Amino acid sequence: MRVTVHTLAERPELARHNRRLHVSGAWPRFLEDTALNPLFDEVVRGRHFADFQLGLWDARGRVVAVGDTVPFWWDGTTGDLPHRISDVVARGIDGRTRQRAPNALSALAAVVDPRLRGKGLSARVVQEMGRIAARHGFRALVAPVRPTLKGRYPLVPMEEYVRWRAPGGGPFDPWLRVHWRLGARVVKIAQGAMVVEASLAQWEEWTGLDFPVSGHYVVPGAFNPVRIDRARRRGVYVEPNVWMRHTVRRGSRRGHR
Repeated sequence: MRVTVHTLAERPELARHNRRLHVSGAWPRFLEDTALNPLFDEVVRGRHFADFQLGLWDARGRVVAVGDTVPFWWDGTTGDLPHRISDVVARGIDGRTRQRAPNALSALAAVVDPRLRGKGLSARVVQEMGRIAARHGFRALVAPVRPTLKGRYPLVPMEEYVRWRAPGGGPFDPWLRVHWRLGARVVKIAQGAMVVEASLAQWEEWTGLDFPVSGHYVVPGAFNPVRIDRARRRGVYVEPNVWMRHTVRRGSRRGHR
């Protein structure tokens, strides 16, 4: 599929298309991380890092996919990769405030128009993220990958799930496999990538389930069981993601095919 690539700095209207695609069913309704969402919104609206948000336009001028990233300073060790995505964004924003030059790029999200999934656009978004990292002289592109099918196996630890293999030898999970085919490798499990704490009423609305007693509940689409506390009338969900590292090829240039 022929596309052209532009950043939010080049095409400010990308911000509204980014919001449109993010609410098109890309995420489960319960993923309301109150630490991450305000920071993420600042990024995709262009308040920070407009040069690092990208969109793919098709031949008819429609935005068919978006990619969101944040530059940050990273010492290159797995121990310096945060467990929470909100901490990555906060570090990037804090680094800009303190005028500390970033040396790495973290992916935040890659979202494809639901009508066009399965056409290789998600891989193209990741490739363009790598080109952005290369143009800015960064030494690494990392991604806290949210595995597509993990929600089908909520009782399997993420550490075990990432070791599952497909017949061709790559990762069992299709989104992990996209990154793997582009040269990325797993470097760490982000144990608390997103944390959702909400009222019992919100959890019932999001899931359509009743929670008659306190305990752990399997919720459709959740990677781990949700912990419900009837006495506090609260529910807490902690979601792990998978840190993967891509090799940044210096001298990579933007493609328009």
